[in-house]
Amino acid sequence: MRRTALYNTFFTIVVSLLFGALVIFLLGENPLEAYRELLRGAFWGKFNFGGTLERFVPLLLTSLAFAVSSKVAVFNVGVEGELYLGAIAAAWAGAAFTGLPALLHIPLCILVGMIAGGAWAAIPGALKAYYKVNEVCTTILFNYVAIYITSYLVGYPLSAKTGVPQTAPLGESAVLGRILMPSRANTGLFLALGALIIVYWLVHHSTWGYRMRSVGDNPGYAAHMGINPRRTMVWGMVLSGALGGLAGAIEVMGIYGCFLDNFSVGIAFDGMLASLIARNDIRLLPVLAFFLAALKAGALGMERFTGIPKSLVDAIIAMFILLAAMEGLFLLRRRRKAALREQED
Repeated sequence: MRRTALYNTFFTIVVSLLFGALVIFLLGENPLEAYRELLRGAFWGKFNFGGTLERFVPLLLTSLAFAVSSKVAVFNVGVEGELYLGAIAAAWAGAAFTGLPALLHIPLCILVGMIAGGAWAAIPGALKAYYKVNEVCTTILFNYVAIYITSYLVGYPLSAKTGVPQTAPLGESAVLGRILMPSRANTGLFLALGALIIVYWLVHHSTWGYRMRSVGDNPGYAAHMGINPRRTMVWGMVLSGALGGLAGAIEVMGIYGCFLDNFSVGIAFDGMLASLIARNDIRLLPVLAFFLAALKAGALGMERFTGIPKSLVDAIIAMFILLAAMEGLFLLRRRRKAALREQED
């Protein structure tokens, strides 16, 4: 089953790229040359490859956040707001506790960011668990509230009083180290990969993970087995929000060095897209997050050297979504046929 899912994912990637090649050919350009420049823009040299890794980290963490919430049957569309709150909380801690050594300051900033994201996600999680409030509506609205809260904070109480709305710079002890200079890739990459491993073990190899999956599959059966589905659902959302907050903290501590107003251009929504394509399978998230990061990083190089608009990447991603959805429909059809055969037998 694992091999089948991986093969299907790679097949979908190949077909999507072939679709892009056809569009490039119809535009009168050379598909091989275009993809060569896309690959160069994504992987050639430390700066370009570092740019891909820079985009990969928040995509991986936000897709992981969405996948975790899905395990408890909550559609968390609010990861973007959790990312913003985690970012500004980490920025505050990074500027406020400048006297600490890096060994304490960096974990403190990360912890504060994760607490902010987790606490924010707990609210729609509790509304869903205890009052049956639709989480899609609440998390979408919470995104706007979170973003406006950060805009107020960065404009007034936490403002650095500069021409651009931003917080004071983080202390040097709170800044993550850079890798692959002169790119902005940083050691947040290792934090993200560590979070992936921990969450995978937690979801698939721990008692709490079993409770999460049981609640997501059948909350009534989980309650019959002695699991509290409401409490598990809320804590699942807390973990999801904490991962979103971690993504925001890494962006502030490793990329910008401060909180910039409206710094995210839909990072969490791209991560949600990767998770949906992977059908929330944590094992496939790194593959899809890296694929999307490489496409977005290489699109600028392709446009610069071939004249093909970078919006072609959006078309390739759209085809990728379409093929993934078709695969899900076929899988659902096969399951229905198998269920009918069992009833007939």
